[in-house]
Amino acid sequence: MHKNNFHIEEYDFPKLSKAYPPLNEYLFKNEHGVKTVNFGFPKAVKAVNTALLMFYYNIKFWQFSDLNLCPPIPNRSDYIHYLNDILEYDFVTKNITILDIGVGATCIYPILGNAIYNWKFVGADIDNDSIYSSQKIIDKNNLKDDIKLRFQPNKENILDGIFKEDDYFDACMCNPPFYKSEQDAAEANNRKLKGLGIKNEGRNFSGNSNELWYEGGEKAFLHNYLYQSSKYKTQCYWFTSLVSKKENVQSMYDSLNKLNVTEIKTLEMTQGHKTSRIVAWTFLTSKEREKWALKSLK
Repeated sequence: MHKNNFHIEEYDFPKLSKAYPPLNEYLFKNEHGVKTVNFGFPKAVKAVNTALLMFYYNIKFWQFSDLNLCPPIPNRSDYIHYLNDILEYDFVTKNITILDIGVGATCIYPILGNAIYNWKFVGADIDNDSIYSSQKIIDKNNLKDDIKLRFQPNKENILDGIFKEDDYFDACMCNPPFYKSEQDAAEANNRKLKGLGIKNEGRNFSGNSNELWYEGGEKAFLHNYLYQSSKYKTQCYWFTSLVSKKENVQSMYDSLNKLNVTEIKTLEMTQGHKTSRIVAWTFLTSKEREKWALKSLK
């Protein structure tokens, strides 16, 4: 976990429940007399993550359908911190604007990025209900000047139709669908719960089709994203994505080199026993990067 992540230590459930009293409903003492929750229960997971947002990030409202994916805040904030490292390395530190592909119903990356680093965001999604839910979160937290949303009407597109002629983003971020199908997602969830010794009562983080699976899985989504990024070479400094499957990284490098990127980075992220990675790429020349950084510092 990133050294700047607030969630490196164990959860302090008494403090979290003060920030979000409904969490008390799910707390119990384990065999060691320590207060905790059953992380196999979706509503408990949602309550914990709501409490984290309220306690650490001053988010006052975070409500969405129980059918939607509930993102784990420590994991999502890690992406934000590592993305900041990439930007800071190139002296892109002020007036940051990020494009979030697949903003979802929870608006999680924009509200975290704004709370931690005061970044501005454009969030895009293919699902109108998710756009509606995220907009409500934005409005209730008085973030309408910092976070804007765009609807993607074509499910085959990722960036096409979202980029406007006058758009310039310091980075694009994405957490792509992982599974190939609903059956693939259900089988993986069953294995996860079995490993935790938890009776299967559905996905503990919930989630609907557009959040969890994409035809061809993560690899197909990523390669579509790579190709479309090449159409907007000078409108975004760093294109980035989470990559869950390590075996997909090499094929990304092969394709990106064919697209004539000028630099590729891979940053590993570890949370507990899970390791994922961020792959970042840019098409900008050294002169274009220097010019971009100077504009950011003004």
